[in-house]
Amino acid sequence: MIVLNDVSKVYHIGEAEVYALDHANMRIREGEFVSIIGPSGSGKSTMMNIIGCLDMADSGQYLLDGQPIEEYTETELAKIRNRKIGFIFQSFNLIGNMTAAENIELPLIYQKISREERKEQVAQALEKVRLSGRGKHKPNELSGGQQQRVAIARAIASRPSLFLADEPTGNLDSATGREIMELFHELHTQGNTIVLITHDNSIARQASRSIHILDGKIREVAR
Repeated sequence: MIVLNDVSKVYHIGEAEVYALDHANMRIREGEFVSIIGPSGSGKSTMMNIIGCLDMADSGQYLLDGQPIEEYTETELAKIRNRKIGFIFQSFNLIGNMTAAENIELPLIYQKISREERKEQVAQALEKVRLSGRGKHKPNELSGGQQQRVAIARAIASRPSLFLADEPTGNLDSATGREIMELFHELHTQGNTIVLITHDNSIARQASRSIHILDGKIREVAR
């Protein structure tokens, strides 16, 4: 599903060149659960942005489903981001003046799904994250763990085949973090591809494979 061939991303800071990704090579097959682990500033978020079609590499090649990403049109890339990929962030990225159900429904509106079908998909997503009774609550009425569940439900509702999670347990206590990881394991057993970015070894080890990134260079972690 995901192939990086000699991918580099360079930022210019003054006269200096900083490689956020340095000739990275990676393969992720459909249905895999892969963690990408590294310290802050190692290039994890840059890699997620490229995999998620939010940014483009400066050199090398990224193939998504066998097709070079530069061959997709902007319209096609927008559809990929909205329908194929479910994004889950550390900071939840929920809209504060909207209810949980409305936050989950928003991407479906962009997909021009009928109102009746949207309501059904929202209800199903809330049920999957065990928040069926919380749809009318706004984010400030929910705990951090519940807000992350809403964020996961928002990703689930679009029925993507790929989930990209950036430090999804980073703002949560350990018990709540375990609950969130259980949800990812459930999504994986349902056949979804999951790429989870973390700095936490205990979280990374729960994936089927771990890839380490440091100073933009990546290597497979031996199990």
